[in-house]
Amino acid sequence: MKAIALPLLIIAAALGLSACQRDEPREVAKVSGRMFVFNYRVAVATYLVTLQRIAPIRDGSKLEATFENPRGGPDLTTSDRIFPADEKIAVQSPPVECVKQDRPYRVTIRIKGPEGDILQTIETTIRSDTDQSLLPAKPLVIGPLYTPNPEVFKPDGTTDMRPVQGCPAS
Repeated sequence: MKAIALPLLIIAAALGLSACQRDEPREVAKVSGRMFVFNYRVAVATYLVTLQRIAPIRDGSKLEATFENPRGGPDLTTSDRIFPADEKIAVQSPPVECVKQDRPYRVTIRIKGPEGDILQTIETTIRSDTDQSLLPAKPLVIGPLYTPNPEVFKPDGTTDMRPVQGCPAS
């Protein structure tokens, strides 16, 4: 009887210990900020979302973000590595065109573990308080010395400050 009880006790203890292990937390980050960034000097607009880490993130984890394309067409995507020491995580889109004031644009962020498993999905929207038509279509300066762009500042003294053309109506 004692010979059977000892192995059963070991098995029961092993099952009990495995039940105590914690699963990955359901939320590892929360949105702490979101906005459109308009860089007038280089005529570029981007989405910017900041996340606050609220749980440990393992080394090798990645972040994949999908941004609605304001011009229309396929969504824009980015993928970045997340470092365990990062308390704040910044997610920036590729350059976008045709951002309209007060229109909500969709953003989806997936935080993936090192093995590719999805730890968390964050869905949000971003509204701009300004229309992108305030930006010129071409950068005002070029090069590392901020040389005036000859396509904007013409040799005859005129300037071309027109915004991006061909944007959808809504």
